[in-house]
Amino acid sequence: MKKLFKIIYSVFVAFIVLVAILLIVSTFPIPGNYKVLTVISGSMEPTIKTGSVVVVKPADDYNVGDVVTFGKVGKNNNPVTHRIVSATTSANGAELYTTKGDANNNNDENSLSKNQIVGKVLFSVPYMGYAVDFAKKPIGFALIIIVPAVAIIGDEIIKIVREIKNKKINQ
Repeated sequence: MKKLFKIIYSVFVAFIVLVAILLIVSTFPIPGNYKVLTVISGSMEPTIKTGSVVVVKPADDYNVGDVVTFGKVGKNNNPVTHRIVSATTSANGAELYTTKGDANNNNDENSLSKNQIVGKVLFSVPYMGYAVDFAKKPIGFALIIIVPAVAIIGDEIIKIVREIKNKKINQ
């Protein structure tokens, strides 16, 4: 029973640490211009699941087949993550990209220029976006601090009680 509790406790602590790290890196700039964003729609299913966290980095060039994130990034702005399905050159020589969600039937209406693309998706972590978005809310942030603190304090109290019992037995 003790072993099971320790395993559950370790997994719980690892999960809280992972969520805290993702919360920090999704809030503050990361060297190398990486961005950590949450996917809030199912347009890229099954490749990228709704609620996934994606790590995005700007690239020098983008190719057909690349999954990219575009649009404004901010508290009230939701960027879009879709796949490049075609690339053309405009009259002034600029590269234009047509994108489409894997789960969508049609291409996106507007073509994108390179400067509209936030970056190429390097990898995604399924469902972690739900936890990160919850942690960004006041109640979630409080739980990220309070729950681990209570667990650590409870664990220390148990250790102190055991130590006191051991001292009484040895006397």
